[in-house]
Amino acid sequence: MTFATAAESYYERSHSIRDRTMTAALALDEVERLQARLQAMEQERKHLLAVIEILQEIGGTLQFGDIVQSVARRLGETFGLDRCSIFLAERGGNVRLVASYEDPGIRNYVVDLGRYPELKRAFATGETVFIADAATDPSLSPARGALAARRVKSITAIPISWRGSPIGAILLRTFREGPAFSAADLQFCQVVANLTAKALRNAHRFERLQRQRGEGDHLHQREREQAALIGFLRQLLAVYPPALSADEHGDLAVAGSPELERLVGVAQAVLGQEASAR
Repeated sequence: MTFATAAESYYERSHSIRDRTMTAALALDEVERLQARLQAMEQERKHLLAVIEILQEIGGTLQFGDIVQSVARRLGETFGLDRCSIFLAERGGNVRLVASYEDPGIRNYVVDLGRYPELKRAFATGETVFIADAATDPSLSPARGALAARRVKSITAIPISWRGSPIGAILLRTFREGPAFSAADLQFCQVVANLTAKALRNAHRFERLQRQRGEGDHLHQREREQAALIGFLRQLLAVYPPALSADEHGDLAVAGSPELERLVGVAQAVLGQEASAR
């Protein structure tokens, strides 16, 4: 074999190896791309299922306590969180913890926002606050020991807004050993916060309608009682005996007072029964 032939053969083998290497690299890139796409699709599927389950639960109740507890539980189970809590703001400025994934018994508890800088910022700005590493964030330095003891990795505070104003917030904390929150996870949590806001608004409207209905029923009952009273007085005047003398009036006032009080009590009872029957 001549030197030229050997060189040509070596050149061909080198090109062949390089081509095979490039083909293998491209195939590996394609596999990784497909795996990433499959993971993303699986994450989307999980999010959609969670949204459907949340909608089924909160769509079947108009009690705000059941709504927030369902949302906290579903989010906690979906992500395997260290903590998932829901806070609602009051007109006076107080903020209350109304639902907790890790301790469902905690409800309607006034909190100090000074202990939750991420929550305070979410209420002030109306924007999601995401802290990727709680161990290194300067704003959490006072609670660093407690967070380290619970192995907290990231903290997310997502405002629950209605007509552009925050009326509450969802606070989520992940474990250090667990998966990090992705952009898709944050977007999903924002969707859940929006659904929660609408469900709470519907519950508020339902409670207001119930209260108005109760007030209307009470007013209607009073009107029926007044109508019954007028009818009773008309019947009483129709059968009232002729006028008495002054002396007879005095005797009735003294001797008949207990009897009159008894009759008044009986009349009130009858009025109530007649009013209810109308």
